[in-house]
Amino acid sequence: MSLRPFHLAFPVDDLAEARRFYGETMGCAEGRSRDEWIDFDFYGHQIVAHLAPGGSGDRASNHVDGHGVPVPHFGIVLRMDEWQALAERLRAAKVEFAIEPTIRFRGKPGEQATMFFRDPSGNALEMKAFADDAMLFAQ
Repeated sequence: MSLRPFHLAFPVDDLAEARRFYGETMGCAEGRSRDEWIDFDFYGHQIVAHLAPGGSGDRASNHVDGHGVPVPHFGIVLRMDEWQALAERLRAAKVEFAIEPTIRFRGKPGEQATMFFRDPSGNALEMKAFADDAMLFAQ
């Protein structure tokens, strides 16, 4: 079975800010767009920012390995070199991290690099990477 691209639609308060953040800051190529939405290529997956003022942002947090993880959130599992490059890109752009780039579950099954940040509308994103992708679902 070959992994198929996922599709995620999410609310944003301002399309121009979303275009700058996902297009310029994150480096996601823009696809189709209209007055109320923009498609982005999110590492080979389709995410769509829909204009819905007041509908975005996280609502809660859960305790995971010593951090308050924003809920809801979305993201992608990158290769470690891609994750490190993105962390540097976000730092250079002065993006504020909700959880700084770190290694979670160190020395345990599922050890992973992770970082959390929010887009300009307050949507939480988690970008992660594994030294060994076989650990993605390790218990």
